[in-house]
Amino acid sequence: MKEALFYRKRDDGKVDCTLCARYCKGVPDGSSGFCGVRKNIRGKLYSLVYGKACSLAVDPIEKKPLFHFAPGTECLSVATVGCNFRCRHCQNWEISQEYGKIEGKDLSPKDIVGAAKARGVQGIAYTYTEPTVFYEYAYDTMKLAKKAGLYNVWVSNGYTAPEAIKQASKYLDAVNVDFKGDDRFYRKVCMAPGLQPVLDALLEYKKRRVWTEITTLVIPGYNDSQAFIKKTVRWIVDNLGPDVPYHLTAFYPTYKLTDAPPAQEALLEKLYDVARNAGLKWVYLGNVTSEKVSTYCPECGQIMIERSGYNTIYYGDRCGKCGAKIPIAGKKWL
Repeated sequence: MKEALFYRKRDDGKVDCTLCARYCKGVPDGSSGFCGVRKNIRGKLYSLVYGKACSLAVDPIEKKPLFHFAPGTECLSVATVGCNFRCRHCQNWEISQEYGKIEGKDLSPKDIVGAAKARGVQGIAYTYTEPTVFYEYAYDTMKLAKKAGLYNVWVSNGYTAPEAIKQASKYLDAVNVDFKGDDRFYRKVCMAPGLQPVLDALLEYKKRRVWTEITTLVIPGYNDSQAFIKKTVRWIVDNLGPDVPYHLTAFYPTYKLTDAPPAQEALLEKLYDVARNAGLKWVYLGNVTSEKVSTYCPECGQIMIERSGYNTIYYGDRCGKCGAKIPIAGKKWL
């Protein structure tokens, strides 16, 4: 347990949390905010999950997915319990949605960095659950990771408050942000107020020069319309630029969202064309078997990053055939 960052004390003993875009107000003594892992104890807000790692595993960076950041490298993935969403389709609901259970192995930030170095990986990923809700743990780990020569990446729902992003960006190298749906989707499926905080977070990441990739999990009947994908891509192009990698991944029924069918490859192929025609240069398909998982030279079509499953061959950021260059971040770890 550690005193939280980003909160305000009130004269009545309650606290206002300012870490995430929910901005939980008036949390009384003895109670937690929406996430369930930040508790008011006698007028101070504490992180209940600090040093409590519930998951620790080595993953390829492509699993996050991050395709244009340090391709072919591996990272140590770490998570705690808790989330600031209640997504009906959560793939990690056992650790994100079991509120009130603070479980995990006692591992300090130093322990996490030591484990990463011992495993010979190039970085640490704060993932599986929402890193915002274990911000203090992630932040202290990121500072040590940087000193140890490791990269730091987040996989996030994008509901981090701008001031928290500003502070994290000192040590954060890359982020993949979920762009889940429209306002109705966030309210009905995620129990979140709406889309705007995600847009605000994406703009803040750009401002802070954190390498950003975006993922939409395509759920038939919920967020699979061509109009939605076109509108999403136009916002990305207009506000972040055409070089932001965009991942369209296939939904499979899970947790509380079992009324929607799996997303078929044919659907993703259509949405891929929509995204490309709307102006994005780098669009990828996930959770399906497709050649649209590798990176090709935009000028001559030569393969530049070959991906098969999680096996990656990186041929460099300059095409060996025509000399065209592709955007690659995190090259110092290659």
